[in-house]
Amino acid sequence: MSTVEAPLYPIAVLIDELKNDDIQLRLNSIRRLSTIARALGEERTRSELIPFLSENNDDDDEVLLAMAEELGVFIPYVGGVEHAHVLLTPLETLCTVEETCVRDKAVESLCKIGSQMRENDLIEWFTPLVKRLAAGEWFTARVSACGLFHIAYPSAPETLKTELRSIYGQLCQDDMPMVRRSAASNLWKFAGTVESAHLKADIMQMFEDLTQDDQDTVRLLAVEGCAALGKLLEPQDCAARILPVIVTFSQDKSWRVRYMVANQLYELCEAVGPEPIRTDLLPAYVRLLRDNEAEVRIAAAGKVTKFCQILSPELAIQHILPCVKELSLDSSQHVRAALASVVMGMAPVLGKDATIEQLLPIFLSLLKDEFPDVRLNIISKLDQVNQVIGIDLLSQSLLPAIVELAEDRHWRVRLAIIEYIPLLANQLGVGFFDDKLGGLCMQWLQDKVYSIRDAAANNLKRLAEEFGPDWAMQHIIPQVLEIANDSHYLHRMTLLRAISLIGPVLGSEITCSKLLPVVVNASKDRVPNIKFNVAKVLQSLISVVDQSVVEKTIRPCLVELSEDPDVDVRYFAVQGLQSIDQVTMSS
Repeated sequence: MSTVEAPLYPIAVLIDELKNDDIQLRLNSIRRLSTIARALGEERTRSELIPFLSENNDDDDEVLLAMAEELGVFIPYVGGVEHAHVLLTPLETLCTVEETCVRDKAVESLCKIGSQMRENDLIEWFTPLVKRLAAGEWFTARVSACGLFHIAYPSAPETLKTELRSIYGQLCQDDMPMVRRSAASNLWKFAGTVESAHLKADIMQMFEDLTQDDQDTVRLLAVEGCAALGKLLEPQDCAARILPVIVTFSQDKSWRVRYMVANQLYELCEAVGPEPIRTDLLPAYVRLLRDNEAEVRIAAAGKVTKFCQILSPELAIQHILPCVKELSLDSSQHVRAALASVVMGMAPVLGKDATIEQLLPIFLSLLKDEFPDVRLNIISKLDQVNQVIGIDLLSQSLLPAIVELAEDRHWRVRLAIIEYIPLLANQLGVGFFDDKLGGLCMQWLQDKVYSIRDAAANNLKRLAEEFGPDWAMQHIIPQVLEIANDSHYLHRMTLLRAISLIGPVLGSEITCSKLLPVVVNASKDRVPNIKFNVAKVLQSLISVVDQSVVEKTIRPCLVELSEDPDVDVRYFAVQGLQSIDQVTMSS
């Protein structure tokens, strides 16, 4: 018998558990519904288990949520798609409960099942379910119905399609705001299944009704789907029907609606074509960049580079750049951080001259911002500027700021600079790098924050790969080896970490002559943490050096460490010796 399959629990016990007062037992039973179904067989599952679940009046939301999830993958257990309709009854009940997450999961499961059902079964079973929910007395049923129309509609005959469109229109004007919200958020899914002629007439009328709703939560959900809706229309229809709504919403009295417009505006641009962007959407976007609510400015600032990419450089310089200058001095640090994360991407769009003249002062201002996240976001995108303005100008203007940030009081800023160093080294070249940044790389090895020291060790490895072993031998090795005599044991541990990383890059000869003696000498350190790190480094160097060096130098050192009083030192030393034995056996 396979041990992989879950054991088949006695069915009576599991069904009793479904009725038990203990919620955990009921949950366990629900999560093992597939086990029950397998044991009962397809016919008894349809005739006994599913009716039992339909009548199950459990009032615990966690149990109902688990049931809604399980039933979504239950088609194989009831006999395949020809019997899938039996699952609709318990899920219909779950679509009417008060808890939102249970209803959402039931709708999700119904959509999964409906997408696999045969066309005739959809007409016979699924569509009547949608109509019943849409006509439900309690608002929860009507909320759930909105998420099912896009499954029922494609297979329906023409008369039924007309009825479904009419019902959805009624839901868009329902007395309950929760129903109108659900209709607004699901409209674009339904629209994707509706024929073009009815899309322009019926669906767009529903959209316009929702955009004029007195509840801002309904309006913002209508905005959320407008980009997807716009892509279903021809560009001229999108410009005529959706564009005016968006332009109006960019001045909506509710900041939440304006926030949603700021998020959706770029996606809508793809649907309307270049002329409406210039005449209508650009002024709307500029208004959002200057909105009096910080949340709206954050959303708009995050799209500034994408928006510039669909404009000509002239328009971007004339209209967007003045707003960017204002945002770089914004009173909200979060607005400045959002701008800093994308503003570098404007450089390739605007070109070299405009970047040097207009953007560079903004970059420098943000690099010196008092808020660390702003500085971090600028640092992480510096490479986009290098490609445009060239390294000479970068070194004159941005490099002093980068050097200053390398000693920033916030360790995450220092970390971001370290991670950027190899890219900078590649662009600066070896001579310039040695002159300006070489000292910093060594300084970081003795930072008080572990993450910085570790990143600095990794940085040395990447620099050795970039500039080659000869450069490393001249500029890294002498300064790194000086740390061996440092009085602080954490610095000595960083030295071992650096050796384990750069040894494989430098090759056998340099490792044997320069690095290995330092590691062996460190095995006599008085601090156990140093000694077990020596054992780990020696293990990592086994594959770098020749077998004769392993036997002559590494093995005796590990044998000595394997007799150390400290248990951790002994453990790692034994691991190292086992690695040597494995290498010896395989060779």
